[in-house]
Amino acid sequence: MTKKNVVIVDDSAVMRALVRKHLLDDGRFNVVGEAADPFEARDVIKRTNPDVLTLDVEMPRMDGLSFLEKIMRLRPLPVVMFSTETHKGSVAAIEALSIGAIDCIGKPNATAPDTILSLAERVFIASNARVQGRSTAVSKPPVDFRWNGRVVLIGASTGGVDALERLLSGYPENCPPTLITQHMPATFLESFSDRLSKNVAPNVALARDSEELSPGMVRIAPGGESHLGVVRRRDRYSCRIAPGEKASGHRPSVDMLFRSAVGFGRHCVAVQLTGMGRDGAQGMLELRTAGATTIAQDESSSVVYGMPRVAAELGGVRDVLPLEKIAAAVLRGTDTRHTNPSGEQRS
Repeated sequence: MTKKNVVIVDDSAVMRALVRKHLLDDGRFNVVGEAADPFEARDVIKRTNPDVLTLDVEMPRMDGLSFLEKIMRLRPLPVVMFSTETHKGSVAAIEALSIGAIDCIGKPNATAPDTILSLAERVFIASNARVQGRSTAVSKPPVDFRWNGRVVLIGASTGGVDALERLLSGYPENCPPTLITQHMPATFLESFSDRLSKNVAPNVALARDSEELSPGMVRIAPGGESHLGVVRRRDRYSCRIAPGEKASGHRPSVDMLFRSAVGFGRHCVAVQLTGMGRDGAQGMLELRTAGATTIAQDESSSVVYGMPRVAAELGGVRDVLPLEKIAAAVLRGTDTRHTNPSGEQRS
């Protein structure tokens, strides 16, 4: 196996040594350079052309988020943020993921001493991600959307923060009721929800158990010990938050979200976005069999083409689309002018 070349950027020599040791002990990496601040890092990156970068947030001369923006604009490459800032309400972590970081890991501290143990695996996953310059291409929201009664279910993982923000930017204020399961620690999800609510037209919030859904509402799985599902009674939808073991390796799980709607699949549009693994693939197949419209993000626009790929290979995907076309496709499937509530095309 060809080893991955890593550059470590952190103003603490002790922390650089800790990261270096864990990566080298793992055996899958060459540490080809280190830097104490972004100005040093710029020269090291040019000289070594690494596969992946670990980056602190708080550094002298330039903060890590500002440097990350420059990287994604001028020389996109996979970046893992490794910082104490990711413990502080996760605002910095969500900002980094939105800018284009693949992952955010909190530095070990008294309350989270074991975060370093997952570092090597997560850096390796990031090193295989597809990173492109940040795109501003989104669908223009329609001005006369008319909901046809179908609910939208969306699953996402690695790369999902940026993908979801771009997809929802194509939603009108009166969008179809939409439920989202994003693989993310519960401590991050509230910051993610807050960010979306400020940047897109619909009302975005964490889902609450038994909350009734209506047009204009986007609800995100709160995670923690629970999964998100949807309930349909007499043409009305509501959220179901239920505790449970991990499903398909995750909690919240996309499979759990999709499977909750199998009994009324023809009243659903399901979307599988970028992410590693296979969570959601089996649930999407069951939804498609039940009559749902199913859409997956294509390989070229996915940061990690795992979850959408497996869903397509299993036969659960009707349409494979680039990210910038998914919002428009979802709205066509939930608009009375194009389809009826069962998803059939209007004549």
